[in-house]
Amino acid sequence: MQQEDIWDAETAERYDTPGVGMFAHEVLEPTVNRLAELAGEGRALEFAIGTGRVAVPLAERGVPVTGIELSTPMIGQLRTKVDEATIPVIAGDMATATAPGKYALVYLVFNTISNLLTQAEQVACFRNAARHLLPGGRFVIELWVPELRKLPTGQQAVVFQSEPGYIGLDTYDIVRQHVVSHHFTFDASKEARLFRSPHRYIWPSELDLMAQLAGFELESRHADWSGADFTAESRSHVSVYRIPPGD
Repeated sequence: MQQEDIWDAETAERYDTPGVGMFAHEVLEPTVNRLAELAGEGRALEFAIGTGRVAVPLAERGVPVTGIELSTPMIGQLRTKVDEATIPVIAGDMATATAPGKYALVYLVFNTISNLLTQAEQVACFRNAARHLLPGGRFVIELWVPELRKLPTGQQAVVFQSEPGYIGLDTYDIVRQHVVSHHFTFDASKEARLFRSPHRYIWPSELDLMAQLAGFELESRHADWSGADFTAESRSHVSVYRIPPGD
């Protein structure tokens, strides 16, 4: 599965779920609040901006936002909300594409760094973030914690979410540190829809090493955007890395 094939026109058209799921107010508000706080008076760059789930409300808060996005259909969906003058977008890979100027904040949300399927690409993403930042600038990553403790010996799959009309299932390749997420949606009929996406999972400690290789220091890590403590039981984390002010 290639990323260009996964994030196609059909996916872009049904990606937005206004008011619910990851578009719910209680999900978006703390995300935007924290990013606006970190950006301060500076500019922000979103890697994998998608349809603008976070960028649009962040721009409405007065933060100048630029994006990088690989999927042309996702950019097209974003353009139904805002024009190029409001949120400029560079078409390209977040590990290599270059946006003009320097930024106070680069951010990468909703597990998207794991869409890069090799360690080398993930390290390159950190280095690309560093190239775009002003001295003292921050790189923020939201990422899930691999749930391998739920994986008994000999079993390759874990149900990560189950609710009416939806089942989420991850299948693991531990040797390659890969996981494929399977999203099943269904109703009362006999038909179901499947969306699959491949990922390379990253432990927090490995993420920190990637950051060091790119010249970052870990500034903070919390379990969510509201600042809850990160513990051994946390299923995800929001990690803030900073370029030293003198660099």
